[in-house]
Amino acid sequence: MSRIAIIGAGLSGLACARALRDEGREVTLFDKGRAAGGRLATRRAEAGRRRLQWDHGAQYLTARGADFAALLAECGAAPWGEPGRFVGVPGMSSLPRTLATGLDLRAGRHVVALEGGPGAWMLRHLDAALVRPGQPLPAAEPHSDGPFDSVAITLPPAQAASLIARPAPGLRQRLESVAIAPCWAVLAAFAERPDWPETLRPEAGPIGWLARDSSKPGRDTAAECWVIQAGPDWSLAHLEDPAETIAPRLLAALPPAPPPLLLKAHRWRYSLVRAPLGEPCLWLPAARIGLAGDWCLAGRAEAAFDSGRALAAALLA
Repeated sequence: MSRIAIIGAGLSGLACARALRDEGREVTLFDKGRAAGGRLATRRAEAGRRRLQWDHGAQYLTARGADFAALLAECGAAPWGEPGRFVGVPGMSSLPRTLATGLDLRAGRHVVALEGGPGAWMLRHLDAALVRPGQPLPAAEPHSDGPFDSVAITLPPAQAASLIARPAPGLRQRLESVAIAPCWAVLAAFAERPDWPETLRPEAGPIGWLARDSSKPGRDTAAECWVIQAGPDWSLAHLEDPAETIAPRLLAALPPAPPPLLLKAHRWRYSLVRAPLGEPCLWLPAARIGLAGDWCLAGRAEAAFDSGRALAAALLA
């Protein structure tokens, strides 16, 4: 039985893993996060004796195809807001948690290198808690896993590029046309509801999206939890600003609100697909290495699902 490693356990990696497992393949997922999901994420906290939570990544999901619609139904997604929008219950993270059931997931592992070759790939990985973005890798000796017959990489192109530079340079060249914008997201909680609409997508200014997370089905309504996302241009211009300066500035761009119980910012370096690859996935059969993600097709969660399944089909072929 062939063994397949998948690097990245977001929606694309999970879709790829499930399709391969259903065909009897032995699959191992590696992800630097504490759990599967990527931007299908839910953050929880406490303040003022209230339990708080926010979907601080993907705000909602839409399904254009029958397969993705069936997946949302399987995971218990519920309608929210405008017709056709769905969210996970009781949080967006419930969707990847359901998808990861029964899969061999190595969470908290940062893959730093691919060694070996087709049919005998070895993954070298570190404790993700030791790795700092933009900083040299720690001196700790990486762990090794393998051998794997094939490797599927479902990371953003900028993160995948260093892994494939030696074993699959041809794929790295294909990534140069892809453009992904960052997003600063602010998590805000109030004891009283601000005088804001349930959702807002301004046409101008620093705010790209505002949503009352407390209005989603299955949420705790003891506090008013809101997500404020900056637009891509503003996020890019302030990408390296200290996180503690972001939340007050975006809050000030909205109508006055009550004093917040909690206010913090989260930076997504790779969020909005502006220029996709234009292909379902990338696959080098000679090297037995492939790449997938929403960036292959479009900036939608369903595109990540479709891309992951397309890569699984390529692997199986």
